[in-house]
Amino acid sequence: MFPPVIDMTATGKKIERLMREREITVTELTCRMGFATTNAVYKWLRGETLPTLDNLVVLSSILEVAMDDIIRLKPNERGPEGVSED
Repeated sequence: MFPPVIDMTATGKKIERLMREREITVTELTCRMGFATTNAVYKWLRGETLPTLDNLVVLSSILEVAMDDIIRLKPNERGPEGVSED
């Protein structure tokens, strides 16, 4: 069995959705995270990077969800018992 792989694009979309549901803007999140610029947040939303573990802890607190509810995994691309379906 292969380890799970984080889907950066889906994770960014999930962060964006959670922000929208809570009416938190990028500028507000940037301020609450203690960042000087919005660059990191926009990179998360575009799926270019992921929050570091310490930032993920703060982000989950701000968004009022568990860290597992933020991170999205790629679907398993292997068949049963780890056999490739090529």
